[in-house]
Amino acid sequence: MRAGFPDFRLGKVLATSFTGTLSERHGDAVERIPTPQRLIDWLAVNGLAVDSCTTAQLDLARELRESIHAAATAAAIQDALPASAVQVINDRSAQGRAAAILTSEGQRRWRLSSASCVEDALSVIAADAISLIAGERDGKLALCASPTCQAAFFDTSQSRTRKWCDMNTCGNRQKKARFHANQRKNPRSAE
Repeated sequence: MRAGFPDFRLGKVLATSFTGTLSERHGDAVERIPTPQRLIDWLAVNGLAVDSCTTAQLDLARELRESIHAAATAAAIQDALPASAVQVINDRSAQGRAAAILTSEGQRRWRLSSASCVEDALSVIAADAISLIAGERDGKLALCASPTCQAAFFDTSQSRTRKWCDMNTCGNRQKKARFHANQRKNPRSAE
C-alpha cells in the first residue's frame, strides 16, 4: 500500500469491497481512494489492473460506489431500490468491455479491453453489484451493526446472522467498547 493513505479493506465480494473504499460513513468518514492513482491501486489489488485514471474517471467510480451502497442498503433493509442508483449501476455495467475468462486452475478472472480503461473495470464491479442485489448468490446483503459504519456487506455465514462488515475493525471496536463499559460499571476491588 502507498504510504500516507489508509489501508484498503479487502473482502471476498468485489462490489461490497468497493463500497468499503469509503468507510465510517456515519462517523469520521475515511476515503480510501482519494486520488486517481489510489483507484488504480485498488483495481490492481482486485484483479482489474488499468493503465491510467483521470479525475473524471475517479468521479465516475465514486458515483458508482455510492450508487451501489445506496442500492445495497435498500436491498438489505428490504426497501425500494433508488431509481437513480439503479440507473448509474446499469449504465456503468453496460459501458464496459470486460470479458470473463477461465484460468487453467478453474478460476474466473476478468479480461479488460486492450486499452485497460477504468470504465471496463467499473463495468465488472457494476455487474457484480447487480448479481448481489438481484439475489443471484447464496447469501444475503446486510448492514454493519456499528453505528458509525453501517456498511453494506454480503453475509455468507451459515446462519446469515453476521453483524459486522469486518470483525477485525468494526466488530473488534464494538467488543472493546463493551468490555471497557463493563469495566467501568464493575471495577475490581483493589485489595
